[in-house]
Amino acid sequence: MSSSYVAPGQSRHLRACMVCSVVLHQNKFMRDGCPNCESFLELANHDEAVRECTSQVFEGLITLADPTTSWVARWQRLDKYVPGVYAVKVMGILPDEVLQQMEDSGIRYVPRDGSAEEEDT
Repeated sequence: MSSSYVAPGQSRHLRACMVCSVVLHQNKFMRDGCPNCESFLELANHDEAVRECTSQVFEGLITLADPTTSWVARWQRLDKYVPGVYAVKVMGILPDEVLQQMEDSGIRYVPRDGSAEEEDT
């Protein structure tokens, strides 16, 4: 069985990362952190960080087997991330400390709730 498998009735425990929009079970975020953002979000074994940096409120799902060749992945800015299930939109606001840490690390944050459009560069 796939590591992304969600048993029937367990979808209420799914959360989406507010930075990359990957969708995982809450326990997987707690155990392993975010597969794309763990280096700066440090979600693994931090319940409060999981609650602050992931959201239960998201729209649509995209399953990506090969993000590097998918036009959908490029359109959703997911082409540099690991294969998996991603939300189209993620609602929520990251804490100011996380936003500052990302800025200090040179990571450009574009909200995934549709409130800000990425500029073409």
